[in-house]
Amino acid sequence: MNEAAWVLVTAYLIDRVVGDPRSLPHPVVIIGWWISRLEWLIRTCVKQEKHLKAGGVLFPLLIVAGSYAVVWLIIWAGALVSPWLSFALSAWLISTTIATKGLADAGLEIMRHLQAGDIPAARRSLSMVVGRDTEHLDEAEICRGAVETVAENIVDAIVSPLIYAAIGGAPLAMAYRATNTLDSMLGYKNEKYRNLGWASARFDDVANYIPARLTALLLLAASWLLRLDVRQSWQIIRRDAHLHPSPNSGLPEAAVAGALGVQLGGLNTYQGVPSERARLGDARRPLRPEDIRMTVRLMYGASLLCLLVCLGIAAWLG
Repeated sequence: MNEAAWVLVTAYLIDRVVGDPRSLPHPVVIIGWWISRLEWLIRTCVKQEKHLKAGGVLFPLLIVAGSYAVVWLIIWAGALVSPWLSFALSAWLISTTIATKGLADAGLEIMRHLQAGDIPAARRSLSMVVGRDTEHLDEAEICRGAVETVAENIVDAIVSPLIYAAIGGAPLAMAYRATNTLDSMLGYKNEKYRNLGWASARFDDVANYIPARLTALLLLAASWLLRLDVRQSWQIIRRDAHLHPSPNSGLPEAAVAGALGVQLGGLNTYQGVPSERARLGDARRPLRPEDIRMTVRLMYGASLLCLLVCLGIAAWLG
C-alpha cells in the first residue's frame, strides 16, 4: 500500500477505537463557529430577504474552500517539520471527519435503554441525535428514529468523507465535512433559511450524490455477508428510495428497511408541527431494539467495505 492508503487505514482505526474525545478540540466546532460568524455578517449587511439568496452562495465558496486551504496548510507545515508529523496530522484530521464509533455508540445507547425498560432515558438519548420531538414516542417509534439516524448517516458520516479522503486526502475530506456542516446548520427549508441556506443544501446534495449510491451497494453487500434479505433490500431501494424528500438519504434508509424487513418513515413531529415522511419498506412487523443493533452491524460492514474501496482508489491514484 502507498502512503495515502496507510493514512486512510490509520484514520479509520483511530475513529473506530478512539472516536471523538470531548477533551480534544473538534474541527467541526471551529467550522460551525465560522459559519455562525459569516451568517451574522451577511444578515448584518443584507437587509432585504430576497437578496439573501445571493449571499447564501458565499457559504460554500468561503467555508468549504477555507476549510480545504487551512488543512492543506497544516499538512504542508507538518511536512516541513517531519514526514511522520504530516502523516499523523493527516490521519487524525481525516479521523475527525468520520463518525463510525460515535454513530454506533449513539444507536447502541438507545438500544440499551430500551432493553432495560427505561423509555424516558431512550427518548432523551434519541433527542440528542434527531431533530424530531421525542417526548411522547413509544418503543417502536424510538427504534425507528434510531434505525433511521444510523442508516441515513452512513453516507455523510462514513462513506462520503472516506471517499473524499481517498481522492484528495485530509484537505478534501475536511472540505466535505464543512459542506455537511453547512447543510446541518443552514439547510432547513423554513422561513429563516429558505434563501440563505439554499446553496449550502444544494451543494451538500451534489457532494453526496455518488457516495449515497455507493452506500446502497455497500449495504447490499453487507446484507449478504450478514445473511439478511438482500433481494428485499434491492427491491425496496428500487421501489421506495426516490420517495424520500432527500435525493440521497432515501437510498441507505430503503436498503436497511428492506434488509431488516421493516418499514421506516411515517409521522414525525418537529416543535409540535406534524410532518408525514415517505414510508420506506413494508411493515411486516413492529420495529424492536434488536433492529438498532443489526443496523449498527450493517453500518460496520458497509464502512469496512467502503474502506477497501477507498484503498483501491488511493492505490490507483497513487
